[in-house]
Amino acid sequence: MATYLYKLGRFAFRRRHFVALLWVALLTLAGVGAASAPPAGNSSFSIPGTEAQRAFDLLEQRFPGMSADGATARVVFKAPEGQKMTDAGNKAAVEKTVKELGSGSEVASVADPYTGKAVSRDGTIAYASVKYKVSGMELEDSSRDALKESAGHARDAGLRVEIGGDALTTAPETGSSEIIGIAIAAVVLVITFGSLIAAGLPLLTAIIGVGIGVSAITALATPLDLGSTTSTLATMIGLAVGIDYALFIVSRYRAELAEGRDREEAAGRAVGTAGSAVVFAGLTVVIALVGLSVVNIPMLTKMGVAAAGTVAIAVLIALTMIPALLGYAGRTVKPAGEKSKLLGGGRAAKKAGRPNMGTRWASFVVRRPVTVLLLGVVGLGAAAVPAASLELGLPDDGSQPVSTTQRRAYDLLSDGFGPGFNGPLMVVVDAKGSADKKAAFTKVGNEIKGLKDVVTVTPPAPNKAGDTAIITVVPKSQPSSATTEDLVHAIRGKSASIASATDAKLLVTGATAMNIDVSQKLNDALLPYLALVVGLAFLLLIVVFRSILVPLKAALGFLLSVLAALGAVVAVFQWGWLSGLMNVEQTGPVMSMMPIFMVGVVFGLAMDYEVFLVTRMREAYVHGENPGQAVVTGFRYSARVVTAAAVIMIAVFSGFIGSSEAMIKMIGFGLAIAVFFDAFIVRMAIVPAVLALLGRRAWWLPAWLDRALPNVDVEGEGLRTDADPDGDRELVRA
Repeated sequence: MATYLYKLGRFAFRRRHFVALLWVALLTLAGVGAASAPPAGNSSFSIPGTEAQRAFDLLEQRFPGMSADGATARVVFKAPEGQKMTDAGNKAAVEKTVKELGSGSEVASVADPYTGKAVSRDGTIAYASVKYKVSGMELEDSSRDALKESAGHARDAGLRVEIGGDALTTAPETGSSEIIGIAIAAVVLVITFGSLIAAGLPLLTAIIGVGIGVSAITALATPLDLGSTTSTLATMIGLAVGIDYALFIVSRYRAELAEGRDREEAAGRAVGTAGSAVVFAGLTVVIALVGLSVVNIPMLTKMGVAAAGTVAIAVLIALTMIPALLGYAGRTVKPAGEKSKLLGGGRAAKKAGRPNMGTRWASFVVRRPVTVLLLGVVGLGAAAVPAASLELGLPDDGSQPVSTTQRRAYDLLSDGFGPGFNGPLMVVVDAKGSADKKAAFTKVGNEIKGLKDVVTVTPPAPNKAGDTAIITVVPKSQPSSATTEDLVHAIRGKSASIASATDAKLLVTGATAMNIDVSQKLNDALLPYLALVVGLAFLLLIVVFRSILVPLKAALGFLLSVLAALGAVVAVFQWGWLSGLMNVEQTGPVMSMMPIFMVGVVFGLAMDYEVFLVTRMREAYVHGENPGQAVVTGFRYSARVVTAAAVIMIAVFSGFIGSSEAMIKMIGFGLAIAVFFDAFIVRMAIVPAVLALLGRRAWWLPAWLDRALPNVDVEGEGLRTDADPDGDRELVRA
């Protein structure tokens, strides 16, 4: 592979005009496609295989036009001090608002609080329920705007009005976070390379790659039902790996220049060596993202595949466009150690001097491997302890900041009607096979009334055919509580006895039940996903490193860093440690998607650092250095660049911690702390310590397996024998 990529790098350097025009044409084509495509809506949301989804599907058949999974909103009214919602003036204002709410084209129904018994016992709080024809993911922005504007007349009359429900759910805007991440990346790159031109190349190519990927997603959004949220993960991961991959190739190019090679040869060798690592690092990220399909949540699958496509584009750009741009840059990209005139006065590289920090650190680790290994493992183990108390759930309006209208509406409803009122359960009774359908409906209602944690059970509401009914159950506890989850399981536990007695089927659905089912589905998928991703990457790394122990060490180190990161997330967002510093207003269960999302994203990035750092060590070992010296050599050439890449990733992810959305804040913190643990403790401390202890055994591979594996030559041994047979190096710089 190294020889092929070496030729590709030299071709791109020589034919830079052709390569640059090709990528500009692709960017233009994708941009035109995105501009001419219809605006992307929100993709349809379904969770195949869950009871809640089966109930929604049944309701669509038996209650046509009901839009069982349609978005809902609750417009909550609170009377001024000393007044009641039943006072004439307040009642007139509410009725006018209800009339306005029902005029929207996507509105299916609006329940008047005075006819629907939606006034609290003390008469101070009332609410109007709005049902939409489409789900919250598909709701148009115009409908959300109309919902917000409808409360104006009631507020003018002196009422306090707050709005809750999933109708207000929108994709969080992260543009400012991305800008902050790019700005910090630019600073880090300038410090790393000491040159504005060299620093600008990774940024430029990463932005072009993300532009092509996101534009393609936008162009295909309607035919593939991708939705407006699909590009979020693609942008974040594409930007991250795009900068990383270009960073490593530019860094290797400068190192080759410093060794005396001309620019075309340096570009070829940079792509042949660092480019090989880029290919395999990119493959690990693609495996992790495409593997999200194991969860069998269509929206998550589409996000993973779209992000994987963007990563593939980032790899191709790094292999072709970077050497082409290096050809355009010419002498403005200096050999390693030299500074540009603007930043360093054009200082030449020092021929000899004090070893760099990477060399000094690696030398220390090689001398004290046991101490470093114990400190690293114990430290990460201590950070992972809170993960044993991990509680998973999905966020609802109760987890929103108190400054939002959704949270204020949630609190008003809890005050007026009880905490469980914010998470009613919808029990669907399918009595099509029952001899006495009404008796079946009545029996289900009576059975549920006898359960603990039940406040209200509404009378059965049958469909026109009379074979299916809906029963609404209001729990005592809040939606995200373990007690409410137990109630859902208890109701479902009655299914067998109901079927035996009446031949009727019982299904529980609604937003609360759907959240519980999604959490369970994600929990069940975590171990298969972890086995698939780690297993495939383990096999891939055996091919890359031609070793059994090195890939095993990489996988175990990754698991340790993820557990430590989950422990940190639990400590902050569930236990409330440092919650003030992180501006966490409401502690509670960790988002159900967090573990599997963290495994996928962090695994890909962790393997990036593993491949880039350890391939340089293996390259030195293959070229004759002893194992300990190979570790030091790997750090001398790669530690600075890996550190820069990790700092950039931490900065990008940390930018999301400032989001007002609790879910985005949690994701940003979790990914930032995971990259910190993995890059600086696992890859920079534990990995060299383990390699130093293993010595030559680290690179052991059974002879039969060595013969069976393809020789991909990531370390570039073929370049030494083919391109430079005598070991001579060109000393001319073009």
